Amino acid sequence: MMRVAFLAFIAFLIPATTVAQVRIDITRGRTDPMPIAIPDYLSGFEEGFGEEVADVISNDLATSGLFAPVAEGAFIQDITNINVTPRFADWRVIGARVLLAGEVIPLEDGRVQINTRLWDVIGNQQVASVAYKTPRENWRRAAHKVADFVYSTLTGESGYFDSRIVYIGETGPKTARKKKLVIMDQDGHNPTTLTKGLPYNVLTPRFSPDEQEITYLAFFDDRPAKVYIFNIETGEQREVGEYPGMTFAPRFTPGGDELLVSFAIGANSDIAYLEPNSGRLRRLTTNPGIDVSPSMSPEGDRIAFASDRGGSQQIYVMNADGSGQRRITFGQGTYGTPVWSPRGDLIAFTRQHKNRFYIGVVNTDGSGERLLTEAYLVEGPTWSPNGRVLAFHREEYPGGPVRLYAIDLTGQNLRRLPTPTEASDPAWSPRLN
Repeated sequence: MMRVAFLAFIAFLIPATTVAQVRIDITRGRTDPMPIAIPDYLSGFEEGFGEEVADVISNDLATSGLFAPVAEGAFIQDITNINVTPRFADWRVIGARVLLAGEVIPLEDGRVQINTRLWDVIGNQQVASVAYKTPRENWRRAAHKVADFVYSTLTGESGYFDSRIVYIGETGPKTARKKKLVIMDQDGHNPTTLTKGLPYNVLTPRFSPDEQEITYLAFFDDRPAKVYIFNIETGEQREVGEYPGMTFAPRFTPGGDELLVSFAIGANSDIAYLEPNSGRLRRLTTNPGIDVSPSMSPEGDRIAFASDRGGSQQIYVMNADGSGQRRITFGQGTYGTPVWSPRGDLIAFTRQHKNRFYIGVVNTDGSGERLLTEAYLVEGPTWSPNGRVLAFHREEYPGGPVRLYAIDLTGQNLRRLPTPTEASDPAWSPRLN
């Protein structure tokens, strides 16, 4: 239902010496954004189509905090043929370090071909080129893939623009919220309500590793929550299980064949594997404290979770079989919602201390804790596919609107993610295939 066919071919031409000259080192923390010139793409379609393609690419790169698109009004040269070497002096004088030139060509079968060349303005040579073929209606995704191409070429790491975010769309008064499952492109475009018309509220959506399924909790009036799996491509949804106590925050394991959940029995809460087909629970913790919010490492060998077994809620790590449970945070206040980075190097968390909430990260051994942002309420961190950006929901003051935001690991690039309604509980997909 949701997937659009995407056919692509990719051609790279990368002189290593040129890439080294214009490389952005994102491992050094905060860095000044690289000035990049992105003229409107040449287009064989109606007026404005090439401008829209360039705008999507420019917006993606600007929101990363690593690139500073040069204002179009400063351009001296008009690009009329992307295969002709540009006049580099005209781009250097306006401060650009790299130039992105592209074109959109209509194909006989109704598809389009988007060609792009990346030029090193300082080194006077081409860095790389790429081309994509895609159905015309899928042009925005092709533009996101171009932005990923630029990001990966100039940073040496994969991009995250060709991805989606699922979240809870919230409407109605605070005392009687309606909560629906909504999916959108990572830049806020193409929002689609997945559970429209269904008679229940939903919470804590999470993507499967192949980004084609979403697991979540559904609430029917005062009945216990049910765990569901929604297939994005077919629109089918199925109930995984309903249990005597409350079940919380299901999350797929990296292999996608099981879910990690926390479930309550009386005043206790433990962590277990949940087999989606049989509904069988396999318990991992038996501590008398409250164990919640499990998240598995990308290698599938360890699990982070939150527990109050030590008096206050803190973050713990254990082996995939439940052995080796140990505490890794010891700060003041309480810690919750740990989420393992897709890079495997960090765990994101929510921290509450002195009536303020914080989003932070910590090394997997508990060292190097850093707080990235704070507000009256910030919760629900989720990682971008490349592990460089976190999305979360934020409430500025009691009773205020709940919105989605994103911030990078420097803590310097806070931005709001546009949604048509109030929004919470974001989950970022892997990069699309």
